[in-house]
Amino acid sequence: MARITLENPEYYLNRDTSWLAFNGRVLEEAEDEGNPLLERLKFLAISASNLDEFFEIRVAAMMQQIEDGYNEAGPDGLTLADKREILARLTHKFVDEQYECWNALRPALAGNGIRVLGLHELDADARRFVDVYCEKELDPLLTPVTVDPTHPFPRVINKALCLGLLLRRRRRSALTYTGVVSVPRALPRLVRLPSDTTTDFIFLADLVAHHAQHMYHGYDIVSSAPFRVTRNSNLYLQEEEARNLLESVRAELHNRRKGDAVRMEIEADADPEIIDRLRTVFELDPWQVFPVNGPVNLSRLFNVYDQTPRPDLKYRPFAPRELRLTAKSQNLFEELRRHDVLLHHPFDSYDAVVSFIESAAEDEHVLSIKQTLYRTSEHSAIVPSLMDAASRKEVTAVVELKARFDEASNIRWARDMEDAGVQVFHGLVGLKTHCKLSLLVRRDPDGVRSYAHIGTGNYNATTARIYTDLSLFTANPEVTRAVHDVFSFLTAYAENPSYDPLLVAPLDLAEKTIALIDREADHARQGRAGRIIAKMNALLDKNMIQALYRASQAGVEIDLIVRGICALRPGVRGLSDRIRVRSIVGRFLEHSRIYYFGNGGEEEIYIGSADWMPRNLYERVEVLAPLRDEFLRERVRREILDAYLADNRKARILLRDATYIRAWQPLHGKRTRKPPAGAAAFSAQDYLISVAEGKQAAGFALLQPPAGKRKAPAGRVR
Repeated sequence: MARITLENPEYYLNRDTSWLAFNGRVLEEAEDEGNPLLERLKFLAISASNLDEFFEIRVAAMMQQIEDGYNEAGPDGLTLADKREILARLTHKFVDEQYECWNALRPALAGNGIRVLGLHELDADARRFVDVYCEKELDPLLTPVTVDPTHPFPRVINKALCLGLLLRRRRRSALTYTGVVSVPRALPRLVRLPSDTTTDFIFLADLVAHHAQHMYHGYDIVSSAPFRVTRNSNLYLQEEEARNLLESVRAELHNRRKGDAVRMEIEADADPEIIDRLRTVFELDPWQVFPVNGPVNLSRLFNVYDQTPRPDLKYRPFAPRELRLTAKSQNLFEELRRHDVLLHHPFDSYDAVVSFIESAAEDEHVLSIKQTLYRTSEHSAIVPSLMDAASRKEVTAVVELKARFDEASNIRWARDMEDAGVQVFHGLVGLKTHCKLSLLVRRDPDGVRSYAHIGTGNYNATTARIYTDLSLFTANPEVTRAVHDVFSFLTAYAENPSYDPLLVAPLDLAEKTIALIDREADHARQGRAGRIIAKMNALLDKNMIQALYRASQAGVEIDLIVRGICALRPGVRGLSDRIRVRSIVGRFLEHSRIYYFGNGGEEEIYIGSADWMPRNLYERVEVLAPLRDEFLRERVRREILDAYLADNRKARILLRDATYIRAWQPLHGKRTRKPPAGAAAFSAQDYLISVAEGKQAAGFALLQPPAGKRKAPAGRVR
């Protein structure tokens, strides 16, 4: 066998094609007839929204680098020019698959009384409604433009839906002009039509096209087509030169709407002359034009989901498990003085996290609050609590202004908190603050004590209902002291020699994580069982991948649960044949980061905010925290990780050739869209819902503590 060199590009998968494969798994959920119909529509909309961001950020950055003259190869050996050619082919293929899915879903929806209609499908009542709507609601918001020497082509902002037209003056019929109408953002993209028997919608773009002749008096409309342009949405900040980061971010946000065009979507049957004129205006290469066989902008199908009251066509709702204190505790602080608490969202309610901060704001014994904020909900209860507390105690907030697409809302929160007396900091120059930390200092009956919350997800009660995340509450003095030191690093750039027991990026997290992987390799070499289970959103860092390869070569058994990008190639003989990679895409977005190390029987588990990507390890402030409570480690290992490793319903397995197959599918032979008859189906997320509801999933007994382990008191969420 040829000598294995870890630098060989063949051992690294491309990050962007890996991401597209992830979005393909999202699209598979839209195609999966086992999912409720409206949930399938929602998955389709999610895949479209994901693709928007991919073009706005990843493709835009690639095109910018090529324009600037860069063409270096990545770890996978692909140059930027190579990648552009591959992405051109794969993205067009993906968009075609999206519209195949839409054109299959549309009749299925109609069969259930949910119709998305074209103008030619409207009955007399609907046509009368449309005419009135166009006159009263739509027309006052429209600004038709005819492009000529005195009327330049209008500035089309990022992702704005527009109507392009070819116009001919009736008095001078030899010439054709370009017309452009922006579809108003103030109106819903899907308009609900009146009906007593069905739930009917029509796309707003169709109404604009219907109304166009009323706007262009004196012209004949030769043809028209809706189109949408995606622009470069990266923020280009010179932080070292910025006198005020908040103002610099605010100013740069205005440029985002006007960045270079990177993609244009347009109806497939659009007149070639319209396509050519628009492509020239936006300076796009032919591959950047995407003719679509259906409505432009599938992400607007969220509106159908939201406006259709059909619970029979959606996931069954469930009530998350509430945190209940033991009889000996009057409040969460007393509970934490006895033991740590771990919650698994959304199966465990997020209310306990909000209450932790709200109660601290109201509690006269709490002396200070420190909080990081990366993305929070528009109607956050946490931020008002911090503002309310600022008049009575010391309150510090580290707000990340550069959280992508949340910059504007974070600027508003930062200003409001400053006005209320909160000490607001914006993190460190050149680093994003991505760690999820809250620290309270409280005067207890036996003295001053600190309490911390360390999470894997943002302080966002909205996303906490649809993302899987972990929350650790602790009063452990070593942990809370380390959290305090992290806040000092964030506010004063004060570096400690050690943040034990925490792992902190960019200071020591990468180095210490690689040391943990290497330790498992040492165990294996010495004849002990080496074991790693790592659950994350993305695996991209070359140093981490090489450490995993070395561990596999040493005999360590490794299971990776990677939702999205995975640049590691599993199953290579002599390199990664002990590494298995799976991705789970289902009802909830898998967002928790969990790192398990067998350690020769002395198990260690870390949770936190960091994926194994260069940006997390070297360009952000991240924190991983150990689970020191034996019972909590047992819960994570047996209830959570074991369930994800047993999933054969929503799990996909990454093969050596970079393709993914359903967990039920054979490695060789015919692939099927449905599990074989008689196969026992197990979904980790469904199982965890059943645990939260107090039920036991059939055929699974993960919750039985082994002999000698302490059991959780009845009713306690741990």
